[in-house]
Amino acid sequence: MRTIEAELYERLSKVIDPELGRSITDVGMIAAIEAKPAGRVGARETSEVSSDAAGDADFADSADSYDVTVRVELTVKDCPLSQTITNQINGAVTSYPRATLIPHIEVSSMSRDKLADLVAGLKAERRQNPFNKPGVKTRIFAIASGKGGVGKSSVAANLAATFAALGYDTAAIDADIYGFSLPKLFGVHTQPTNLNGMLMPVTAWGVKMISIGMFAGSERAILWRGPRLQRSLEQFLADVWWGSPDVLLLDLAPGTGDMAISVAQALPNAELVVVTTPQSSASDVAVRSGLVALQVPMKVRGVVENMSYFDHSGERLRLFGEGGGARVSQQLTDALGTDVPLLTQLPLQPEIREIGETGRPAVLTPEGALDSSPLAQSFEALAKRLMS
Repeated sequence: MRTIEAELYERLSKVIDPELGRSITDVGMIAAIEAKPAGRVGARETSEVSSDAAGDADFADSADSYDVTVRVELTVKDCPLSQTITNQINGAVTSYPRATLIPHIEVSSMSRDKLADLVAGLKAERRQNPFNKPGVKTRIFAIASGKGGVGKSSVAANLAATFAALGYDTAAIDADIYGFSLPKLFGVHTQPTNLNGMLMPVTAWGVKMISIGMFAGSERAILWRGPRLQRSLEQFLADVWWGSPDVLLLDLAPGTGDMAISVAQALPNAELVVVTTPQSSASDVAVRSGLVALQVPMKVRGVVENMSYFDHSGERLRLFGEGGGARVSQQLTDALGTDVPLLTQLPLQPEIREIGETGRPAVLTPEGALDSSPLAQSFEALAKRLMS
């Protein structure tokens, strides 16, 4: 008969580290498990297991209560998600069906050598940009615009939050090095965890993200161009542990500059989503951002028309004119020789700004669920169409 310790080890193998996306047993976080009869210390020898989960004591068929000590070694001291991991371990122990188990979680940090071995293994497994390897199933959407002020970052943030709320493992890269805004829109005020030279993305509202705005000194003007700008994207892709997300969104800088070309070169499987507003001055410029696909191998997935209308007292007002999204769609379809649909028309709503400035994407409730508002429904339909 298997021991309680062995069975618990197997149960803990289903607990996933939120940052690494791996089982806590696979990455060596469970240093030991000990079980002993509650209130009967010394009544029988306790056993201790690590990776082999072996032992001689047969507790599994007992209906008694047991004190269970689980020694956990986190990857870094004061890990921001340690409570999440601890809660999951507690749940795995207390839900054990064959005896009453009283959990005692002892938390410490991995030794320097053990952490170095773990990081070396992860880096060896990845070695380079993980998103352009054969067989990768991550859908990559680069959110672009011809000019600033059309709400591109707001669209990117709310779309990412929508994907996460729908259950997709979602990642986002703030590739707008000059005008980064995702940290503010997601209420992020912390830096990525540095795991021996490998960065763990910050998670907020279910989205794993990275941005130059998360690092010290980012409030100063960024003057990077050319190779240095391209290197920043390469670092975001290769030096950050993303796991295997279902969806990766990139919030590009406006226009058709170096970063857009770098994205196309580093992520040839990315799909471009062009954001525009209805007026011709915006839509004419937006076409140029889609025409980058003529120079580099990138599919243009479609067009999003933002600030299309404003509903007031039962009347739909077209404050910025109309038809811009349709014009961009048609011009790109003609120029590229492939269908570039108008994916959606999003309303102009003060809530997007008001809620977004508090650090919560407007499509989400304060609890993090997808809202029932028309705006959230529009983004849900957009997300589902992109994944179809």
